[in-house]
Amino acid sequence: MSSGLLKGKRGIVFGALDERSLAWHVAEHCLAEGASVVLTNTATAIQLGTVSQLAVAHDMPLIVCDATKPEEIAELFTRAQALLGGQIDFILHAVAQSMNLRRHKSYEQANYTYFHQTLDISALSLHKILSTAMEMDAIAEGGSVVALTYIGSERYMHGYNDMSDAKAMLESIARQMGALYGRKKGVRVNVVSQSPTPTKAGGGWNELEFFYRYTDHLSPLGNADADDCADVCVALFSDLMRRVTMQTIYSDGGFGRTILTPELMDDYRRVENKE
Repeated sequence: MSSGLLKGKRGIVFGALDERSLAWHVAEHCLAEGASVVLTNTATAIQLGTVSQLAVAHDMPLIVCDATKPEEIAELFTRAQALLGGQIDFILHAVAQSMNLRRHKSYEQANYTYFHQTLDISALSLHKILSTAMEMDAIAEGGSVVALTYIGSERYMHGYNDMSDAKAMLESIARQMGALYGRKKGVRVNVVSQSPTPTKAGGGWNELEFFYRYTDHLSPLGNADADDCADVCVALFSDLMRRVTMQTIYSDGGFGRTILTPELMDDYRRVENKE
């Protein structure tokens, strides 16, 4: 049920690929709350995914943009403002990719060309988006930017590979640019750390299915799903969160703050007793 939290606001959603994408759900929730939204992704992603169907279904503009290329970001901002009728009020950064992860290369044997690509796509793209927006004055006073992260940024996560480094860099960029953009224009920059969620981006991680069950077992509230993530993003885009910036918000059912549960202890005892 809509509360009109984003009524009259204009937004850009980076990274929607198909109906499993967190960005897809965020875009739908933003529309439901009264926002006007432009979707964007690379030409390849648009061709391989189904985001064009989302755009057509909801009459949303879909603009090709490689978030690693400042000149394409600048063109996106120019076109989006023209289409939406003014400055942008919110942006979702849901851009991530690791070829090391997809090609199952171990962390200690990472391909460095792939490593650089991981950092550029998954982290530096946020810096490029914000830097370009500042230069063009593309984001309205008091606007909100949210990037999606994961707890692998701060804890060792077996198999998560160079994405852990990329997410750590992403969060650092959000803090630094949040401080600078906040002072300059009152723009908020936050990150949302989501439960493991079955998406195309996470498809290269061999341990995802097991880890999904593990986190659901450990989290007091169970895993947060894509719609839960979208609700958190909508709240951060809204004026209700007008004094929240440079933060990591955990949409993970409490997993990030849980060490041990009775169920986990019981499981361990059964293993020890070889039951």
